[in-house]
Amino acid sequence: MRRPLSKSQIVCIVLLWAALCYFVLISVERIDGPILLTLAISAALVFIPVIKSLKRE
Repeated sequence: MRRPLSKSQIVCIVLLWAALCYFVLISVERIDGPILLTLAISAALVFIPVIKSLKRE
């Protein structure tokens, strides 16, 4: 069984994801469906493990 994430690890993960979203959104010329879908999927991949880790504490 894996250890739960620490609070500082969670903060780093969330900030890195937010920075990734920022750079994606400023680099595209048009924000459309595929971009939003990609960001939503990346959010699920990031936040589902974070939420599960918070529930274990």
